[in-house]
Amino acid sequence: MSNLLQRVITAIIGASIVIGAILYSEFTLLLLLLFIAVMSMLEFYRLFESDGIQPQKFFGILITISIFISPLLNSLFQVPVNLVVLLIFLPYLIFIRELFTHAEKPFLNIGVTLLAVIYLAVPLFLFYLYSFQGTGSEGYHPKNILGYFFILWASDTGAYFVGKYLGKRKLFERISPKKTWEGFFGGLLTALVVAHFVSMGFTNLSRIQWLVIALLIVVTGTLGDLVESMFKRSINIKDSGSILPGHGGFLDRFDGLFISAPFVFVYLLLSGQS
Repeated sequence: MSNLLQRVITAIIGASIVIGAILYSEFTLLLLLLFIAVMSMLEFYRLFESDGIQPQKFFGILITISIFISPLLNSLFQVPVNLVVLLIFLPYLIFIRELFTHAEKPFLNIGVTLLAVIYLAVPLFLFYLYSFQGTGSEGYHPKNILGYFFILWASDTGAYFVGKYLGKRKLFERISPKKTWEGFFGGLLTALVVAHFVSMGFTNLSRIQWLVIALLIVVTGTLGDLVESMFKRSINIKDSGSILPGHGGFLDRFDGLFISAPFVFVYLLLSGQS
């Protein structure tokens, strides 16, 4: 089976699961994002373990679960959100636990453990909060998330095909030799076109806002892709995993989301849509 066919089949199956989880309920979106966060963190920690670092995987994932647990508990059992603040002590257990590991480089172990939370878990939770922004009725707006993914997927598709067949000028050769300026602008054009059509159906946000979101997704998403490539290149590996045929791992598939989500979230806050 060709790599392109694998990519297409995996993309169709993955997109179906993502869209289904978004449309079904806020609860299933939370579970989906938590699943992506945990799988990405396991891959992230595995990358650094191959370089001799020993992150505290258990505590890193526990902190990630605690970030998502507040709305989950509130949704399922009406647990007051302020009680979850009691979990704020969890990150400090990492420092205490490192006392008993006898590690030669405790700074690196602690740093990588917490870096995964900042780099992966926090952006995904901000992405969840993004689903509550916009005009109209208050509450969960699945169209926000759907529009975001449609734009992100359009950008990835446009960048892939334009870069593959027309790409000549290297975008950031030191980090990612295959990325080109032609691919970048191809992704930008397809993202803006899709954002225009998204704005016609998803009116919770204005057309200008969708176009700005598309611009932020392409620029910061591309930088997110380069950041992940930087991590992989530093330890001489091609893919973060192989669980997604044709796409690599969860880090490879969602790297643009991890960096772009905080920028889009902050943009909507500053534009008064909260």
